[in-house]
Amino acid sequence: MKPDLFESPDYYNIDDLLTEEHKLIRDAARAWVKRDVSPIIEQAAQDAKFPKSIIPGLAGIGAFGPYIPEEYGGAGLDQISYGLIMQEIERGDSGVRSTASVQSSLVMYPIWKYGNEEQRKKYLPKLASGEWMGSFGLTEPDHGSNPSGMTTNFKDMGDHYLLNGAKLWISNSPFCDVAVVWAKDEEGRIHGLVVERGMEGFSTPETHNKWSLRASATGELIFQDVKVPKENLLPNKSGLGAPLGCLDSARYGIAWGVIGAAMDCYDTALRYSKERVQFGRPIGGFQLQQKKLAEMITEITKAQLLCLRLGQLKNENKATSAQISMAKRNNVDMALKIARDARQMLGGMGITGEYPIMRHMMNLESVVTYEGTHDIHLLITGLDITGLNAFK
Repeated sequence: MKPDLFESPDYYNIDDLLTEEHKLIRDAARAWVKRDVSPIIEQAAQDAKFPKSIIPGLAGIGAFGPYIPEEYGGAGLDQISYGLIMQEIERGDSGVRSTASVQSSLVMYPIWKYGNEEQRKKYLPKLASGEWMGSFGLTEPDHGSNPSGMTTNFKDMGDHYLLNGAKLWISNSPFCDVAVVWAKDEEGRIHGLVVERGMEGFSTPETHNKWSLRASATGELIFQDVKVPKENLLPNKSGLGAPLGCLDSARYGIAWGVIGAAMDCYDTALRYSKERVQFGRPIGGFQLQQKKLAEMITEITKAQLLCLRLGQLKNENKATSAQISMAKRNNVDMALKIARDARQMLGGMGITGEYPIMRHMMNLESVVTYEGTHDIHLLITGLDITGLNAFK
Protein backbone atom coordinates (compact mmCIF):
# COMPACT_ATOMS: atom_id res chain seq x y z
CA MET A 1 0.00 0.00 0.00
CA LYS A 2 1.38 3.38 -1.03
CA PRO A 3 1.52 6.00 1.74
CA ASP A 4 -1.25 8.60 1.72
CA LEU A 5 0.63 11.78 0.83
CA PHE A 6 -2.45 13.92 0.25
CA GLU A 7 -2.07 17.66 0.71
CA SER A 8 -5.22 19.75 0.56
CA PRO A 9 -5.23 22.60 -1.98
CA ASP A 10 -6.35 26.00 -0.69
CA TYR A 11 -5.59 28.42 -3.49
CA TYR A 12 -7.72 31.28 -2.10
CA ASN A 13 -6.72 30.90 1.57
CA ILE A 14 -10.21 29.72 2.44
CA ASP A 15 -8.88 28.39 5.73
CA ASP A 16 -8.77 32.02 6.86
CA LEU A 17 -12.58 32.06 6.66
CA LEU A 18 -12.99 29.00 8.88
CA THR A 19 -13.08 28.99 12.66
CA GLU A 20 -10.46 27.15 14.68
CA GLU A 21 -13.14 24.59 15.55
CA HIS A 22 -13.87 24.02 11.86
CA LYS A 23 -10.21 23.35 11.17
CA LEU A 24 -9.79 21.04 14.15
CA ILE A 25 -12.83 19.00 13.11
CA ARG A 26 -11.65 18.80 9.50
CA ASP A 27 -8.09 17.90 10.44
CA ALA A 28 -9.28 15.15 12.78
CA ALA A 29 -11.39 13.66 9.98
CA ARG A 30 -8.46 13.98 7.55
CA ALA A 31 -6.08 12.22 9.92
CA TRP A 32 -8.58 9.41 10.46
CA VAL A 33 -9.04 8.92 6.72
CA LYS A 34 -5.27 8.75 6.21
CA ARG A 35 -4.85 6.26 9.04
CA ASP A 36 -7.93 4.03 8.78
CA VAL A 37 -9.44 4.40 5.30
CA SER A 38 -6.61 4.92 2.80
CA PRO A 39 -4.73 1.71 3.70
CA ILE A 40 -7.76 -0.54 3.13
CA ILE A 41 -10.04 1.22 0.64
CA GLU A 42 -8.49 0.01 -2.62
CA GLN A 43 -8.78 -3.63 -1.55
CA ALA A 44 -12.31 -3.05 -0.27
CA ALA A 45 -13.27 -1.62 -3.68
CA GLN A 46 -11.60 -4.51 -5.50
CA ASP A 47 -13.45 -6.99 -3.26
CA ALA A 48 -16.74 -5.03 -3.53
CA LYS A 49 -17.19 -5.10 0.25
CA PHE A 50 -18.01 -2.32 2.66
CA PRO A 51 -15.38 -2.35 5.44
CA LYS A 52 -17.61 -2.51 8.51
CA SER A 53 -14.54 -2.20 10.71
CA ILE A 54 -14.52 1.57 10.05
CA ILE A 55 -17.98 2.21 11.52
CA PRO A 56 -16.68 3.00 15.05
CA GLY A 57 -14.14 5.38 13.50
CA LEU A 58 -16.84 7.19 11.54
CA ALA A 59 -18.77 7.64 14.75
CA GLY A 60 -15.61 8.77 16.52
CA ILE A 61 -14.99 11.68 14.13
CA GLY A 62 -18.61 12.79 14.44
CA ALA A 63 -19.66 11.66 10.98
CA PHE A 64 -23.02 10.34 12.15
CA GLY A 65 -25.39 13.24 12.71
CA PRO A 66 -22.75 15.91 13.44
CA TYR A 67 -25.44 18.62 13.62
CA ILE A 68 -27.77 16.55 15.82
CA PRO A 69 -27.99 18.07 19.34
CA GLU A 70 -25.78 16.52 21.99
CA GLU A 71 -28.79 15.49 24.07
CA TYR A 72 -29.56 12.90 21.38
CA GLY A 73 -25.98 11.70 20.97
CA GLY A 74 -24.92 14.05 18.18
CA ALA A 75 -22.01 16.46 18.26
CA GLY A 76 -24.12 19.63 18.04
CA LEU A 77 -21.91 21.08 15.29
CA ASP A 78 -22.80 23.62 12.63
CA GLN A 79 -23.45 22.96 8.96
CA ILE A 80 -19.97 23.97 7.78
CA SER A 81 -18.48 21.38 10.14
CA TYR A 82 -20.81 18.78 8.66
CA GLY A 83 -19.69 19.72 5.16
CA LEU A 84 -16.00 19.58 6.03
CA ILE A 85 -16.39 16.12 7.55
CA MET A 86 -18.13 14.91 4.38
CA GLN A 87 -15.36 16.47 2.26
CA GLU A 88 -12.67 14.58 4.12
CA ILE A 89 -14.53 11.27 4.10
CA GLU A 90 -15.19 11.46 0.36
CA ARG A 91 -11.56 12.30 -0.21
CA GLY A 92 -11.11 8.77 1.07
CA ASP A 93 -14.02 7.25 -0.85
CA SER A 94 -17.49 8.25 -2.05
CA GLY A 95 -18.94 4.97 -0.83
CA VAL A 96 -17.79 5.60 2.71
CA ARG A 97 -19.21 9.12 2.54
CA SER A 98 -22.47 7.66 1.24
CA THR A 99 -22.70 5.49 4.35
CA ALA A 100 -22.21 8.53 6.57
CA SER A 101 -24.56 10.73 4.51
CA VAL A 102 -27.39 8.23 4.69
CA GLN A 103 -26.95 7.74 8.42
CA SER A 104 -26.87 11.48 9.09
CA SER A 105 -29.16 13.20 6.62
CA LEU A 106 -31.58 10.47 5.58
CA VAL A 107 -32.06 8.53 8.81
CA MET A 108 -31.11 10.68 11.80
CA TYR A 109 -32.33 13.95 10.28
CA PRO A 110 -35.95 12.84 9.69
CA ILE A 111 -36.17 11.18 13.10
CA TRP A 112 -34.87 14.38 14.67
CA LYS A 113 -37.02 16.77 12.61
CA TYR A 114 -40.17 14.74 11.99
CA GLY A 115 -40.17 12.34 14.92
CA ASN A 116 -41.44 12.75 18.46
CA GLU A 117 -39.35 12.86 21.63
CA GLU A 118 -39.76 9.17 22.33
CA GLN A 119 -38.51 8.28 18.83
CA ARG A 120 -35.56 10.67 19.12
CA LYS A 121 -34.44 9.16 22.40
CA LYS A 122 -34.93 5.59 21.20
CA TYR A 123 -33.07 5.79 17.90
CA LEU A 124 -30.73 8.78 17.68
CA PRO A 125 -28.14 7.90 20.34
CA LYS A 126 -27.60 4.41 18.94
CA LEU A 127 -27.39 5.77 15.40
CA ALA A 128 -24.92 8.48 16.45
CA SER A 129 -22.64 5.91 18.08
CA GLY A 130 -22.81 3.51 15.14
CA GLU A 131 -24.34 0.79 17.30
CA TRP A 132 -27.26 0.90 14.90
CA MET A 133 -26.94 1.63 11.19
CA GLY A 134 -29.78 3.00 9.11
CA SER A 135 -31.03 3.21 5.56
CA PHE A 136 -33.54 5.41 3.71
CA GLY A 137 -36.26 4.03 1.49
CA LEU A 138 -37.62 6.42 -1.15
CA THR A 139 -36.52 5.25 -4.63
CA GLU A 140 -38.51 2.36 -6.08
CA PRO A 141 -37.89 0.06 -9.06
CA ASP A 142 -40.34 2.10 -11.16
CA HIS A 143 -40.07 5.50 -9.45
CA GLY A 144 -36.77 7.35 -9.23
CA SER A 145 -36.87 10.96 -10.36
CA ASN A 146 -40.64 10.95 -9.74
CA PRO A 147 -40.92 9.76 -6.13
CA SER A 148 -44.51 11.00 -5.85
CA GLY A 149 -45.51 8.04 -8.00
CA MET A 150 -44.40 5.54 -5.35
CA THR A 151 -46.52 2.46 -4.85
CA THR A 152 -45.19 1.33 -1.47
CA ASN A 153 -48.15 1.67 0.88
CA PHE A 154 -49.46 0.94 4.35
CA LYS A 155 -52.90 0.26 5.73
CA ASP A 156 -54.29 0.95 9.19
CA MET A 157 -55.09 -2.39 10.75
CA GLY A 158 -56.30 -0.99 14.08
CA ASP A 159 -53.41 -1.77 16.41
CA HIS A 160 -50.66 -1.61 13.73
CA TYR A 161 -49.90 -0.65 10.13
CA LEU A 162 -49.47 -3.22 7.35
CA LEU A 163 -46.66 -2.21 4.98
CA ASN A 164 -46.16 -3.53 1.45
CA GLY A 165 -43.84 -2.54 -1.37
CA ALA A 166 -40.18 -2.37 -2.36
CA LYS A 167 -37.35 0.15 -2.51
CA LEU A 168 -34.27 -0.06 -4.76
CA TRP A 169 -30.73 1.38 -4.80
CA ILE A 170 -30.62 1.71 -1.03
CA SER A 171 -27.24 2.41 0.58
CA ASN A 172 -26.58 0.50 3.82
CA SER A 173 -29.65 -1.71 3.30
CA PRO A 174 -27.87 -5.10 3.51
CA PHE A 175 -26.71 -4.44 7.09
CA CYS A 176 -29.11 -1.74 8.35
CA ASP A 177 -30.74 -2.12 11.74
CA VAL A 178 -33.47 0.42 10.98
CA ALA A 179 -34.89 1.93 7.80
CA VAL A 180 -36.78 5.19 7.41
CA VAL A 181 -39.30 4.22 4.75
CA TRP A 182 -41.61 6.51 2.80
CA ALA A 183 -44.98 5.07 1.88
CA LYS A 184 -48.51 6.16 1.04
CA ASP A 185 -51.43 5.76 3.40
CA GLU A 186 -54.88 4.74 2.21
CA GLU A 187 -55.61 8.33 1.13
CA GLY A 188 -52.41 8.51 -0.90
CA ARG A 189 -50.58 10.77 1.58
CA ILE A 190 -46.84 10.09 1.99
CA HIS A 191 -45.56 9.35 5.50
CA GLY A 192 -42.31 8.17 7.04
CA LEU A 193 -42.19 4.95 9.03
CA VAL A 194 -39.28 3.47 10.98
CA VAL A 195 -38.96 -0.21 10.07
CA GLU A 196 -36.68 -2.34 12.24
CA ARG A 197 -34.56 -5.34 11.37
CA GLY A 198 -36.32 -8.51 12.45
CA MET A 199 -39.85 -7.40 11.63
CA GLU A 200 -41.50 -10.32 9.86
CA GLY A 201 -41.75 -9.82 6.09
CA PHE A 202 -38.91 -7.25 5.97
CA SER A 203 -35.87 -8.28 3.89
CA THR A 204 -32.83 -6.46 2.49
CA PRO A 205 -31.22 -8.33 -0.42
CA GLU A 206 -27.88 -6.94 -1.57
CA THR A 207 -27.24 -5.54 -5.07
CA HIS A 208 -24.18 -7.11 -6.67
CA ASN A 209 -22.06 -6.56 -9.82
CA LYS A 210 -21.70 -2.79 -9.38
CA TRP A 211 -18.92 -0.97 -11.20
CA SER A 212 -19.39 2.03 -8.91
CA LEU A 213 -19.46 2.57 -5.12
CA ARG A 214 -17.93 -0.88 -4.79
CA ALA A 215 -16.82 -0.22 -1.20
CA SER A 216 -20.41 0.67 -0.22
CA ALA A 217 -23.18 -1.80 0.53
CA THR A 218 -26.22 -1.27 -1.70
CA GLY A 219 -29.43 -3.25 -1.79
CA GLU A 220 -33.19 -3.33 -1.68
CA LEU A 221 -35.82 -2.95 1.01
CA ILE A 222 -38.69 -5.40 0.53
CA PHE A 223 -41.89 -5.31 2.59
CA GLN A 224 -44.34 -8.19 2.46
CA ASP A 225 -47.18 -7.63 4.92
CA VAL A 226 -44.82 -6.09 7.46
CA LYS A 227 -46.55 -5.23 10.73
CA VAL A 228 -45.23 -1.83 11.79
CA PRO A 229 -46.18 -0.55 15.27
CA LYS A 230 -48.16 2.68 15.14
CA GLU A 231 -45.58 4.39 17.35
CA ASN A 232 -43.07 3.98 14.48
CA LEU A 233 -44.86 6.53 12.27
CA LEU A 234 -43.00 9.86 12.12
CA PRO A 235 -45.81 12.23 13.24
CA ASN A 236 -44.53 15.75 12.65
CA LYS A 237 -44.45 16.03 8.85
CA SER A 238 -46.07 14.25 5.92
CA GLY A 239 -46.35 14.70 2.17
CA LEU A 240 -43.57 14.64 -0.41
CA GLY A 241 -41.95 17.65 1.24
CA ALA A 242 -40.89 15.44 4.16
CA PRO A 243 -38.48 13.14 2.26
CA LEU A 244 -37.40 16.05 0.04
CA GLY A 245 -36.33 17.90 3.18
CA CYS A 246 -34.06 14.97 4.01
CA LEU A 247 -32.67 15.05 0.48
CA ASP A 248 -31.82 18.74 0.88
CA SER A 249 -29.57 17.85 3.82
CA ALA A 250 -28.00 14.94 1.95
CA ARG A 251 -27.45 16.96 -1.23
CA TYR A 252 -25.76 19.66 0.81
CA GLY A 253 -23.37 17.05 2.22
CA ILE A 254 -22.71 15.71 -1.28
CA ALA A 255 -21.83 19.18 -2.57
CA TRP A 256 -19.06 19.33 0.04
CA GLY A 257 -18.11 15.67 -0.25
CA VAL A 258 -17.27 15.63 -3.93
CA ILE A 259 -14.80 18.47 -3.40
CA GLY A 260 -12.80 15.90 -1.45
CA ALA A 261 -12.83 13.44 -4.35
CA ALA A 262 -11.81 16.23 -6.74
CA MET A 263 -9.00 17.36 -4.45
CA ASP A 264 -7.66 13.81 -4.20
CA CYS A 265 -7.61 13.44 -8.00
CA TYR A 266 -5.97 16.86 -8.42
CA ASP A 267 -3.36 16.22 -5.74
CA THR A 268 -2.53 12.83 -7.25
CA ALA A 269 -2.21 14.28 -10.77
CA LEU A 270 -0.12 17.23 -9.57
CA ARG A 271 2.33 15.00 -7.73
CA TYR A 272 2.53 12.57 -10.66
CA SER A 273 3.16 15.42 -13.11
CA LYS A 274 6.27 16.40 -11.19
CA GLU A 275 7.61 12.84 -11.00
CA ARG A 276 6.76 11.37 -14.40
CA VAL A 277 9.48 12.16 -16.94
CA GLN A 278 8.85 12.04 -20.69
CA PHE A 279 10.91 13.59 -23.48
CA GLY A 280 13.58 14.41 -20.94
CA ARG A 281 11.55 16.41 -18.43
CA PRO A 282 8.61 16.12 -15.99
CA ILE A 283 5.28 16.09 -17.81
CA GLY A 284 4.13 18.93 -15.54
CA GLY A 285 6.36 21.20 -17.61
CA PHE A 286 4.27 20.73 -20.76
CA GLN A 287 1.58 23.26 -21.62
CA LEU A 288 -1.30 20.82 -22.03
CA GLN A 289 -0.66 19.25 -18.64
CA GLN A 290 -0.42 22.65 -16.97
CA LYS A 291 -3.70 23.61 -18.62
CA LYS A 292 -5.41 20.60 -17.03
CA LEU A 293 -3.95 21.31 -13.60
CA ALA A 294 -4.74 25.02 -13.73
CA GLU A 295 -8.35 24.32 -14.69
CA MET A 296 -8.64 21.72 -11.90
CA ILE A 297 -7.51 24.06 -9.14
CA THR A 298 -9.71 26.84 -10.53
CA GLU A 299 -12.83 24.66 -10.44
CA ILE A 300 -12.00 23.27 -6.99
CA THR A 301 -11.58 26.81 -5.65
CA LYS A 302 -14.93 27.89 -7.11
CA ALA A 303 -16.62 24.85 -5.58
CA GLN A 304 -15.05 25.54 -2.19
CA LEU A 305 -16.37 29.10 -2.19
CA LEU A 306 -19.80 27.94 -3.36
CA CYS A 307 -20.05 25.47 -0.49
CA LEU A 308 -18.72 27.84 2.12
CA ARG A 309 -21.38 30.42 1.27
CA LEU A 310 -24.05 27.74 1.14
CA GLY A 311 -22.92 26.54 4.57
CA GLN A 312 -23.29 30.05 5.93
CA LEU A 313 -26.81 30.21 4.53
CA LYS A 314 -27.59 26.79 6.04
CA ASN A 315 -26.37 27.97 9.43
CA GLU A 316 -28.77 30.92 9.16
CA ASN A 317 -31.64 28.67 7.95
CA LYS A 318 -31.72 30.68 4.72
CA ALA A 319 -30.52 28.10 2.18
CA THR A 320 -33.19 27.16 -0.34
CA SER A 321 -33.70 23.79 -1.97
CA ALA A 322 -32.82 25.34 -5.33
CA GLN A 323 -29.55 26.75 -3.99
CA ILE A 324 -28.63 23.32 -2.65
CA SER A 325 -29.50 21.73 -5.99
CA MET A 326 -27.22 24.17 -7.80
CA ALA A 327 -24.29 23.29 -5.56
CA LYS A 328 -24.87 19.54 -5.81
CA ARG A 329 -25.12 19.62 -9.60
CA ASN A 330 -22.18 21.96 -10.15
CA ASN A 331 -19.79 20.27 -7.76
CA VAL A 332 -20.43 16.69 -8.83
CA ASP A 333 -19.98 17.69 -12.47
CA MET A 334 -16.78 19.50 -11.50
CA ALA A 335 -15.42 16.45 -9.67
CA LEU A 336 -16.23 14.10 -12.55
CA LYS A 337 -14.42 16.29 -15.06
CA ILE A 338 -11.39 16.57 -12.80
CA ALA A 339 -11.31 12.80 -12.28
CA ARG A 340 -11.40 12.24 -16.04
CA ASP A 341 -8.65 14.77 -16.76
CA ALA A 342 -6.51 13.43 -13.92
CA ARG A 343 -6.92 9.89 -15.24
CA GLN A 344 -5.64 11.01 -18.64
CA MET A 345 -2.62 12.68 -17.05
CA LEU A 346 -1.62 9.40 -15.45
CA GLY A 347 -1.96 7.51 -18.72
CA GLY A 348 -2.24 3.76 -18.24
CA MET A 349 -1.35 4.03 -14.56
CA GLY A 350 -4.56 5.99 -14.06
CA ILE A 351 -6.72 2.88 -14.46
CA THR A 352 -4.90 0.85 -11.81
CA GLY A 353 -5.63 0.53 -8.11
CA GLU A 354 -2.17 1.87 -7.38
CA TYR A 355 -3.74 5.31 -7.66
CA PRO A 356 -7.23 6.39 -6.46
CA ILE A 357 -8.38 8.21 -9.59
CA MET A 358 -10.26 5.47 -11.45
CA ARG A 359 -12.04 4.47 -8.23
CA HIS A 360 -13.12 8.07 -7.66
CA MET A 361 -14.28 8.36 -11.28
CA MET A 362 -16.42 5.24 -11.07
CA ASN A 363 -17.87 6.32 -7.74
CA LEU A 364 -18.78 9.75 -9.04
CA GLU A 365 -20.80 8.16 -11.84
CA SER A 366 -23.23 7.11 -9.08
CA VAL A 367 -23.04 10.37 -7.19
CA VAL A 368 -24.00 12.34 -10.31
CA THR A 369 -27.20 10.27 -10.45
CA TYR A 370 -28.32 9.69 -6.88
CA GLU A 371 -30.05 12.27 -4.70
CA GLY A 372 -31.39 13.85 -7.88
CA THR A 373 -29.85 13.38 -11.31
CA HIS A 374 -27.71 15.98 -13.07
CA ASP A 375 -30.59 16.93 -15.37
CA ILE A 376 -33.23 17.02 -12.64
CA HIS A 377 -31.16 19.53 -10.66
CA LEU A 378 -30.86 21.65 -13.79
CA LEU A 379 -34.65 21.75 -14.02
CA ILE A 380 -34.94 22.63 -10.34
CA THR A 381 -32.79 25.68 -11.03
CA GLY A 382 -34.83 26.42 -14.16
CA LEU A 383 -38.09 26.28 -12.23
CA ASP A 384 -36.67 28.54 -9.53
CA ILE A 385 -35.52 31.28 -11.89
CA THR A 386 -38.47 31.20 -14.32
CA GLY A 387 -41.37 30.08 -12.15
CA LEU A 388 -42.32 27.67 -14.94
CA ASN A 389 -42.51 23.95 -14.21
CA ALA A 390 -40.70 21.86 -16.87
CA PHE A 391 -41.33 18.59 -15.03
CA LYS A 392 -44.85 18.28 -16.47
